Amino acid sequence: MTPATRQKVLGLYRKIFQIAKKWQSASGQTEETMKEKEYIKTEARTLFRKNKHVTDPKLIEQCIEECEARIEIGLHYNIPYPRPIHLPPMGLAHKQGRTLRHQEKLRKISKPLYLKSHDEVS
Repeated sequence: MTPATRQKVLGLYRKIFQIAKKWQSASGQTEETMKEKEYIKTEARTLFRKNKHVTDPKLIEQCIEECEARIEIGLHYNIPYPRPIHLPPMGLAHKQGRTLRHQEKLRKISKPLYLKSHDEVS
């Protein structure tokens, strides 16, 4: 990792914690605000630690773009959680075969940039 990239990553990390410190939930309730602040901090720690050992410059740049996208989306919509996405359903695919592989490929392609670090849960 180049010094400039390292500085950018650490700057994003600090920016996230500054956002968490000033965060106000959409409902305005103190309890909800505290939960969301804690979520932001925990999410940042988890994802930064998960990607700590990434050495490929292109992959690092993707992670930086993902982080910036998450910050912008969170601030714009005033939600700290990843926005829900609508992926093609897997309900009609057989357990094996071409249809399943095709639907898995569609799900992987349609996953937005801001969710690349998240494991698939749906």
